[in-house]
Amino acid sequence: MKLARFVADQKICYGIIEKNQILEVNNPGSDWCGFPLTETGNTYDLSSVRILAPCQPSKVICLGLNYRRHAEEMKHELPKKPIIFIKPSTSVIGPEEAIIYPPQSNRVDYEAELGVVIGRQAYRVAREKALDFVFGYTCANDVTARDKQPANGQWTYSKSFDTFCPLGPVIETDITNPEALELKGYLNGKIVQETSTGDHLFTVAEIIEFVSGCMTLLPGDVIITGTPSGVGPLIPGDRFVVEIEGIGSLASHVKRFDG
Repeated sequence: MKLARFVADQKICYGIIEKNQILEVNNPGSDWCGFPLTETGNTYDLSSVRILAPCQPSKVICLGLNYRRHAEEMKHELPKKPIIFIKPSTSVIGPEEAIIYPPQSNRVDYEAELGVVIGRQAYRVAREKALDFVFGYTCANDVTARDKQPANGQWTYSKSFDTFCPLGPVIETDITNPEALELKGYLNGKIVQETSTGDHLFTVAEIIEFVSGCMTLLPGDVIITGTPSGVGPLIPGDRFVVEIEGIGSLASHVKRFDG
């Protein structure tokens, strides 16, 4: 099932996507990342609505160096435990929204990633049960001000600018194996990243176990699971698309900060 948040009739709505239509469900509020979802009877053409980020996370937890080839690309040793950092909720944007190139940076990179949407409160969850706490999966772009990312130390500043976390376009709830998905990144129509999530150093279940051992994950929180090799710079005017098998495509364009 593909679920989306969208704007229609000047209000924020929630719905189930079927082919070229979206079937509105009653506003689930804080229960968006759970079931049941009750249809209202309203149906919209997808072309007539604006799709938003599929959820409103209290936090986005990110994985660094979770693909072997990307760690080599960045000239880092393979981590023995997951490397995590957090993007604030203010960094989240939806499909077709603009990534704003901040004036503090001279190098902003794309990073195509799989996003994991948490469905119910999780704390100290064992990996054997971790996927039971997942509501679904989405596409993500871990945009990074690379020149503000120190080689050693905290990465939060470089990752946390407003608009630096595109998510969407949907939450796909029917993925049974998140470790067997084809992931691609397109820069201005050219493939620049291509891999399978089977190359994860740490699986989604292992990541949830590790992160929930530290902090409580709330419904709607998102874990983005690292990027493969092929990262590179964006410039104003660029268009970047994250495409993940079974989920869809998340497109963003880059815009210069205009004050």
